[in-house]
Amino acid sequence: MPLPPPPTPPVSPWQRLYGAAHRARRTYWRSRAARLPRPVVSVGNLCWGGSGKTPLTAALARHLSGRGLAVAILSRGYRSRGDGVRLVSAGHPDRPEAHPRLGPAEAGDEPVLLAAEASEAAVLVCPDRAAAGRHAMAQLEPPPDLFLLDDGFSHVRLARDLDLLAFPAADPFGGGRLAPGGRLREPLASAAEADAVLLTGDPERIAPEDGRALARALEPFGFRGEGFVAPIHPLPAETEDGAALAAGTGVLLVSGVARPRGVRRAAVAVGLTVLAELSFGDHHTYPAASLQKIARRFRESGAAAVATTAKDRVKLAGRLDLPLATIPVACEPEAGFFTWLDRWLDNRLDRIPSPPAEAP
Repeated sequence: MPLPPPPTPPVSPWQRLYGAAHRARRTYWRSRAARLPRPVVSVGNLCWGGSGKTPLTAALARHLSGRGLAVAILSRGYRSRGDGVRLVSAGHPDRPEAHPRLGPAEAGDEPVLLAAEASEAAVLVCPDRAAAGRHAMAQLEPPPDLFLLDDGFSHVRLARDLDLLAFPAADPFGGGRLAPGGRLREPLASAAEADAVLLTGDPERIAPEDGRALARALEPFGFRGEGFVAPIHPLPAETEDGAALAAGTGVLLVSGVARPRGVRRAAVAVGLTVLAELSFGDHHTYPAASLQKIARRFRESGAAAVATTAKDRVKLAGRLDLPLATIPVACEPEAGFFTWLDRWLDNRLDRIPSPPAEAP
């Protein structure tokens, strides 16, 4: 599917005022942002929700851990109830005693999902990501070689060394308008702050050349970095015990994500038969009333299982007395992206200071 042309800049006074406020905020924090003693790689977006940041962050964490780096993912823990710095996972999947876990209520759904899908990486949650990074340096063993800032593009209070922006193929430019009238959380001109952009989403919507096309489309807005594609592939559905859910199984599809249509496409792509569907708001916490609604619809539909996303599974597991299946996804950035990233790492990691020697 061809990449749509970028919209023209909005002309309404409100849109211009909101855009100016974003520019002023970035200018203010550029010289005041906290800095951590290790490189910070931020993964973010300009649209509200559904850009594939979480699977992209997991893919990056696995790649970096595969290079032998100690990685710590820093997240704000959206809609979590905990306070201060919380350690969701210390990494080290082969050392259970060093691998504590928190639930989605205490940490947020995405950090818990990242702890499971990038198990070699540590995951820490705190609205103050600099505080989380300092905690990681002081408490983790070994201390991190590199920080991944999950959903970090707008978190300008922490300095970053590399900024990556994800653009969803289903709606890459968010209509060109800022909230509340549009789907952008920052103006497209903010892309000028990024080092690379990645077009994410349904592989059927993405062609190999679309990453470069995305970069060219953003040039009028000041972007001068690299463009890549990062398709997100649905994987075969799994039951709670890890067994494959047979193709053709009738399911009730349940999701609380920004783009529920993508969940339905994924379910169909892996061969499931969607008999009924329930869509809740993004980051839905599934209170008792929602669980009752799911159970009622399940009985009415005649489904054999409730199928959901990996992000929703962490909030539903153990709370439904129904067969639960997950449709996992995997982000697979193009090889050229990892070549580019590794080149940057090789230059940057040479400048990482060694941890201080322990006193004898």
